Amino acid sequence: MPVDKMVDLSSRQLRRLPLHICSFRELVKLYLSDNNLNHLPPELEQLQNLQILALDFNNFKALPLVVCTLRQLCILYLGNNKLCSLPLELRLLQNLKTLWIESNCLQCLPEVVCELSLLKTLHAGSNALRTLPAQLQCLQELRTIWLSGNLLSEFPPVLLDMPFLEVIDVDRNSIRFFPSLAHLHGLKLVIYDHNPCRNAPKVAKGVRRVGRWSEETPEPRKRSGAVIEITLDEKLLPPSAAKPEPEAEPC
Repeated sequence: MPVDKMVDLSSRQLRRLPLHICSFRELVKLYLSDNNLNHLPPELEQLQNLQILALDFNNFKALPLVVCTLRQLCILYLGNNKLCSLPLELRLLQNLKTLWIESNCLQCLPEVVCELSLLKTLHAGSNALRTLPAQLQCLQELRTIWLSGNLLSEFPPVLLDMPFLEVIDVDRNSIRFFPSLAHLHGLKLVIYDHNPCRNAPKVAKGVRRVGRWSEETPEPRKRSGAVIEITLDEKLLPPSAAKPEPEAEPC
């Protein structure tokens, strides 16, 4: 048993997990990233103290159900595989706080994710998501959601009902219009770059925006004592002289 209760077998070209690893019952962290794994042995269930499991950059087409028996998991890395769905048994991981499912083959966000009540960070970028389920608002502990590189054609309406969110990333989607986010009192950062949008999302004072027109303010500005209203059309018109050029948490 390693003294630090961690085993790192990343980038070993493994096709199967060495069974003796499953005898380390006090193991807390297991890193199996960047291998050729597409299944896991049932003996993995013996690692009931495991808190961090990294399975990213492998060949999983389905999440092995044995992973869902590891009830103490709080960080699970599943990115860069070939997952098209997640099993309903994932709901058993009620201690999960961070879930990485980016760069898979997901066409919709599995609703079982909405049952992970302690989830704080969700990385779901680089899939083929077009919408988000309304049940996502049940995740009252969620603070950060990464959705870059999907197929969103509108800003997900469910996010407008999640005032506790602190970071929203919808970079590299197909969103043409952004609603006001000024009512999301917990918001600290919104990333919306590389969308064919006609406007920047309105946000509350102090919220950082990353994207086109992020430095513009939707509020009236004062000049020589007079208040001049800046309309959306005015902001989109370039000056005549120049044309503007269309950016693991611990348990």
